[in-house]
This record gives sequence, structure tokens and C-alpha cells, in this order.
Amino acid sequence: MKFRKETDSMGSVLVPTDAYYGSQTQRAIENFPISSLTFSKPFIYGLALIKKCAAIVNGKLGLIDHTISEAIIQVAQEVMDHKFNDQFVVDIFQTGSGTSANMNMNEVVSSRANEVITGKKGGKSPVHPNDHVNSGQSSNDVIPSVIHIAALMEIKSRLIPALEKLNTSLFEKASEFKDVGKIGRTHLQDAVPLTLGNEFSGYARQIELGIKRIQATEERLFELALGGTAVGSGLNAHPEFASQVITLISEHTGLPFREAENHFEAQAAQDTIVETSGALKTIAVSLVKIANDIRWLSSGPRCGIGEIDIPPLQPGSSIMPGKVNPVIPEVVIQVAAQIMGNDTTIAIGGQSGNFELNVMLPVMAYNLLQSIALLSSASEIFAEKCINGIKANHEKCKSYIDKSLALVTGLIPHIGYDKAAEIAKKAYETGKTIREVVLEDDILSENELKKLL
Repeated sequence: MKFRKETDSMGSVLVPTDAYYGSQTQRAIENFPISSLTFSKPFIYGLALIKKCAAIVNGKLGLIDHTISEAIIQVAQEVMDHKFNDQFVVDIFQTGSGTSANMNMNEVVSSRANEVITGKKGGKSPVHPNDHVNSGQSSNDVIPSVIHIAALMEIKSRLIPALEKLNTSLFEKASEFKDVGKIGRTHLQDAVPLTLGNEFSGYARQIELGIKRIQATEERLFELALGGTAVGSGLNAHPEFASQVITLISEHTGLPFREAENHFEAQAAQDTIVETSGALKTIAVSLVKIANDIRWLSSGPRCGIGEIDIPPLQPGSSIMPGKVNPVIPEVVIQVAAQIMGNDTTIAIGGQSGNFELNVMLPVMAYNLLQSIALLSSASEIFAEKCINGIKANHEKCKSYIDKSLALVTGLIPHIGYDKAAEIAKKAYETGKTIREVVLEDDILSENELKKLL
């Protein structure tokens, strides 16, 4: 590999000749060889969007040369079009403000903008990463803003549609199974009957409420920290910079972003990220409940509950021929576990707002965006590859009701609790059904019993 020498305030550093990034990114590469995890495309897109809108406003306000502004705008759009994904190489585990990630973008954009202006790569650049690309900004207000922009765009474009698809699938099954009677279960023991539709209506409502919970966070996510610069005071930012940049971001995304009501809160605390992650975790918890119920209800095929059949997708064992496993519910449960772990990291990160800046922004950004992406994919797959193909096992559902001792509960208003308990005990000891014991002992007529049960 060939290298070029670049110089910054700390001296000289060797950078790969073909790289668009510069010395500060190279130092970050060398200082943080931690995980090989890098920022996702939505984060890079959001960061480039800020650089593009900032360049437009800085050019309009006369803060940077028109030629430089136009070059930055062009390059930022190229980054948004994912033309330089391989240039964003800084590890997630870096300086807590995300300065290295911000400078990675500033250097790539300035280097490529210089190429646009001069027609050649390398050499002395008329476009400076700090003076021009980062004009009016600080990593301290840019990175929190990127997290809000990227998270909200992903929630609106991916997560909500995926959850709505899952909710629709569950609701349709609730309607399809509305007349399929089955035994209820509490404490993993037989309980009074309900319908399979009742059960699935509960699942659908869980997802419906999950959608409402994540939508409730949007009002806070709309606030952007841009304009606060280093500590929230707005030092070195033009008075109109933030409002104009945020207006452009809103126009581009179609989302009503607005300047933070209090810049000191927007940079020192990241409570909105914690809140959003909490909503994601709650949905993940809902998915575990639903996925586990479906695993149990479909267990078998001969020695389990078997009240429903789920689509067989692949062989389930390397040693047992014919075995088919509930692979999609298992995937959903694993995804949920990851989201819960991410939420714990984000909660710890939220505590690290030391004085005027939170210093765990990169890992909070990574975990939040990963949780949104995982929850989106898992919800869509759960609907498409599992829920939509579920079928009721009518015979099994009916047989469990007939055998259940809990049926006697429906007789209590007519014969009393103690008498009902005697019937249940006799049925258990003799192996007979509740119906058989009631008729044998002439406690109720067949017509009365049929009506009550």
C-alpha cells in the first residue's frame, strides 16, 4: 500500500494514498482498533445530509465561497447516494463525542470537493474540513442531531411499516380464528375456554400499542441540537444558521424537525434516545411473549400442545430426520434479546452526560439504529414467514376443551363453588370429563349442561 504524508496540529501522519479521508481519520484508525464495527448507512446518510444543508446555508449567508459551497453540496449528495461507503472506517468505540466520525466525514467531503474543484486528487485543498465543511458546527451538536435524524427516518420508513404489517397479520388471524374454541391457560395450567381469535387479538393489540409507544417519541426526536456548537451557547455559529439548516433538513426528509428548545439539554443529556430505546425494548418484550406463545401452541407435532400449525421452513435437526423447528419465532426471540441488551447500553450511556456533553454518543447511536433495524426486519419476517401461514388445529383445540377440568367453572353460578370442586375432583380421579360426571350424577340435564358449557 502506498501512503501520503499529511500534517495537522499534532504533526505528521501517513495516510493511504487512495483514501479520501485525512490525518484525523487515520489517527482514529490507529487509536481505536477495537471492534471493526462502523456506523450504519442511515447514520452516514444523516451526517452527509447535515453537511449538504450546512453548505447551502453557509453559501447563502456568504460564510464560505460559492464555489466551495457548491462542491461540498455535490459531494455530500454523492455520500448520501452511498458512493463512498468504504471511506467511513472509524470504529464505533471512539471519542465519546463522535468527533472522529464527524471529522471522517469532514475530511472525505473536503478531499473529494477539492477533486471536484481542481480536477485532481490530493495536493493542497481549497476546501478545508474544519473551516468549510464543518462551518457553523461542532461534533457536539452535529452527532446528537444525526442520531435524531437517522433514527426518525428509519422509524418512519422501516419500523412503523413493518410493525403495521405484523399488526395486520395478527389481526387477520384473530378474525380467521374467532370461532375456534380452545382451552385457556393460566400459570401453565388449564383455565376456562376462550377462542383462538381472542388470543390472537391480544397479540395484535400488543403490537398496536407498541406502534403508539414509538410514535409518542417522535415529538422529542424532532428537536435537533444544531446551532449549539461546542457547549450549547452557539459560539461561532451564525444566528440564522441553525434555523435555516434545519428547515432544509425538514424539506429534504419531509419530517418537521425543529431547533432544540434548550441547546444545553440537547447536548448534555440524551434522554430522548433513552426514551426511544425504551419504547423499542417494550416492543421487543411484546414480541418475545407472542413468539413464545406461538412456539408453545405449535409444539409437537404429536407430543406437544399442537393447537396451531406454523409453516415448515427448513429441516430442524442434523440428527433427527423429519424434525421441523419454529425457526422464525426463535429468530424473533434472539433479536429481542439483542434489543434489550442494546437498551441497557443506551441507558448506561444516557447517564454519561457529564456537564455540557454526553460522552457515549457513538455507542448510543450504533445501538439505537441497530435496534430499529433489527426490530424492523424481525417484525416483517415474523409476519411474512410465520403469522400469515398459521393454521388452527380444530380437532386438537376441541379435544383439550372436552378434557379440561376447568370447564366446571362455568357451572359455579348454578351449583356453587363447593359442588363444582367435587365434580372436578371426581373427574380428575376417574379420568372422566366434566360433562360425563355431571350427567352420570344427574346434576344437570344435557340441555342445561350444553347451554352452560
